[in-house]
Amino acid sequence: MKQRRTRESGAPPVATMDARAFTLLSLTVLCAIVAHAAHLPVWYIAPLAAIIVARWWRRRRRRGRVSGWSRAAMLLATALAVFAKYQTPFGPDPGAAIVCGLLVLKLLESETVRDARMAVGFSCFTLMTVLLFDQALVMTLVVGLMLLPALATLRALEPGLPESGWLAAFRPGSALLLASLPLTLLGFLLIPRLATPLWGSPNQGMARSGISDRMAPGDLHSLLNDNSVAMRVGFDGEPPAADQRYFRGMVLWRFDGREWTPGFAARRPGPDAPLAQRGDLVRYQVTLLPSHQHWLFALDVPIAAPRDAQLGPDRTLLASKPVDQTLRYNVTSAVDYRLHPDRLPPGLRRWALELPAGYDPRARALAKDWRAKAGNDDAAVIRDALTLFHTGGFVYALDVPPLGRNSIDDFLFNTRTGFCEHYASAFTFLMRAAGIPARVVVGYQGGYWNNVAHYLLVRQSNAHAWTEVWLQGRGWVRIDPTAVVSTIEMADAGGDNGAPIGGSIGGWWLPWQNRMDIINRWWSQSIINFDALSQSHLFRPFGVNRTDAQTLGIALAIVMFLGLGIGALLASLKPREKPRDALAAAQLRLQKRLARAGVVRGHAEGPGDYYERSARAMPSAAPMLRALSTEYLLLRYAHSEPPPERVRDFVRQVRRLRPSRVL
Repeated sequence: MKQRRTRESGAPPVATMDARAFTLLSLTVLCAIVAHAAHLPVWYIAPLAAIIVARWWRRRRRRGRVSGWSRAAMLLATALAVFAKYQTPFGPDPGAAIVCGLLVLKLLESETVRDARMAVGFSCFTLMTVLLFDQALVMTLVVGLMLLPALATLRALEPGLPESGWLAAFRPGSALLLASLPLTLLGFLLIPRLATPLWGSPNQGMARSGISDRMAPGDLHSLLNDNSVAMRVGFDGEPPAADQRYFRGMVLWRFDGREWTPGFAARRPGPDAPLAQRGDLVRYQVTLLPSHQHWLFALDVPIAAPRDAQLGPDRTLLASKPVDQTLRYNVTSAVDYRLHPDRLPPGLRRWALELPAGYDPRARALAKDWRAKAGNDDAAVIRDALTLFHTGGFVYALDVPPLGRNSIDDFLFNTRTGFCEHYASAFTFLMRAAGIPARVVVGYQGGYWNNVAHYLLVRQSNAHAWTEVWLQGRGWVRIDPTAVVSTIEMADAGGDNGAPIGGSIGGWWLPWQNRMDIINRWWSQSIINFDALSQSHLFRPFGVNRTDAQTLGIALAIVMFLGLGIGALLASLKPREKPRDALAAAQLRLQKRLARAGVVRGHAEGPGDYYERSARAMPSAAPMLRALSTEYLLLRYAHSEPPPERVRDFVRQVRRLRPSRVL
C-alpha cells in the first residue's frame, strides 16, 4: 500500500489503496448494487452503476477523494429520488434504495485501506439485504458468488500481494466459501430457530401475485409478461383435465364504465351460494407464494375453506391475514358442479344486470338486437356473442391500443384487439345488456404439469379472467370468451398451458424453466420453509419425536467438538510451516535456498546475522545478499504495512538469486 503522512505531526503514515485494490473494491460495490436491480427501478440503479464506473476511471488518473460538494449533492439526490418514488423512507424497497445510494457515496470517499475495509463490510450488508426480497435458489447462489469480489478485495488490501495477484486475490475467498459450506449446513440445521423473523417491519411492497380486486383494460398486461411462479399445486391422484384447470380468485360484480370491482354483492352477508356437486371431488395442496393480499386461489369451485381462511358467498377463499410468506393449504373442490342452480335471488339478479348509465351505446344496441332475435333463448344470445368473437376479426395480443371513455364500444367496433380482460369485460357487458345475469371472475388458468414430481406449476403469466352467466336450471355457468378467438399475435412459449391461448411470452427458455422448477420447489420446501416446527422434527428418524433448544445445543456442541478434534488430529499428523504473507514467503524461500547451498540458519540466529554470515560464505552473492537483508529488515520492522511495490520487488530479487554451493 502507498504510505502518506497525516497532517498531524508525528502521526504514523496512512496506507492508501493501490490500483488493483481499488478496482476490486469498485467491482464489489458494483455487484452489491446490481444485485438489487430486480426490485429497484432501472432509472435509479443505472446512474449508481455509472457513478461507480466514473469513480474507478477517475481514480486511475488521479488519486484522492471526490470533493465534499459532489458527495453532498449525491446524498441530496439520493434522498429526493427515494422520496419521489416511494413517498416514505420506511419499508424494504425504500430502505434498499437508500442503502445502495449510501454505499456508492462511501466509494466516492474511499481512499485509504481503512475506508476500503469499511466499504467492503457495507457492501456485504447491502448484498445480504437482497435475500429479503428473493430467497430462490438462483438468487442465493448469485449472492454467494458476489461475495467473492469482497473477499478478493480484503486479500488485495493485505501487504505483499504478488504482482500477478488477480488469481491469488480470488483464490483464498473461493477456498473460504467452499470450506464454509459444511459449517453453514451445520448452523442451518442445529442453531435454534425463531418462530418469527428478527426484522418486524411490514412489507409495504407491491403484491407479488399482481392480481388485485380491480380489473380495467390493460391491468393484467404486466402479469401476462411475468413468468415468475405464482403457486404450485400437488394433487391426491391424477390432476384434472387441462380445460378444468381454472383457479378461482375473486368475483367482480360492479362496473363503473371503465373498471370492474367486487362491489357490495361480493361482500354481502348470508349463506354460501348453493352448490350441487356432480362427479368426483378433487383433493389437492396449494403452495402459494407471498402475494401480500388476503385472497387465496382454488380450483373452480372449492367445497369448504381451509384452516385460517373463510369461504366467501361466491365460493371464493379469503385468508385471515395477508399472505406475506409462502402459504400451504389443503382444499377440496368440485370441478363438475351446478352453482346456484334453482333460483337467483332478486337482489343478486339486480346486481348481476347493473350497468352504468351513459356508457357504450353501440354495445347496448347490439345486445338488444340479439335479444330481439333470440326471444327468451339465453343460449342463443350467448352463441351470438361467441360467434362475434370468433369470426368478427378479433385478435388476441398483448400490445393493444388504448381505449377511450366508451371502452367496450372501442374494443368491439374499433380496435378488436386485446387479451383476456378485454374479452371477459366486453362479454359480461353484452350479457347484462341482453338481460342475462353475468359477472367477471379473475384468477389463474392452465399451468405446466411436471410429470417427474407430479405437481402443477402456475406462473403469473397464467393470470386469467373469464365470465360466469346465470342460466335457469343450470345456475352460474363458466364461459371463457378468450378461448374462442381465432387469431393470436403472440407465441405460446409457456409449454403446456392447458388452453389454446397462453398468456406468457417466455422465449425458448421457458419450457426449460418449467422442467427445472422441480429444483426450486425442493429449495422452497426444504430450505426456505425450514422453520422452528420443521426443526423440532429434525431427529424424528432417530426416535426423538420432538427436539427442543437444549437438545439442539447439545448436538451442535458434540458436532463442533468432533470437528475440532478431527482438525487438530489432521494438523498434528502433517505439520507445515505457513508464512503469514508474501514477504514472509519470499524470506522463507531464500532461507531454504541458502540451506541447500550449505548455510543453515541457527535456531537463535536473527535474519540480519544469518544473511551476513551467508554473504561471508558466498562472496560472489554477497552484494545481493546484503541488499536483500537490508531491504527485508526495513520492510518487516520499519512499516506497519510494507508497501506492496517494494514487497513485489523483493520477491523478484529472491527469485533471481541462485547461490552456489559452499565448499
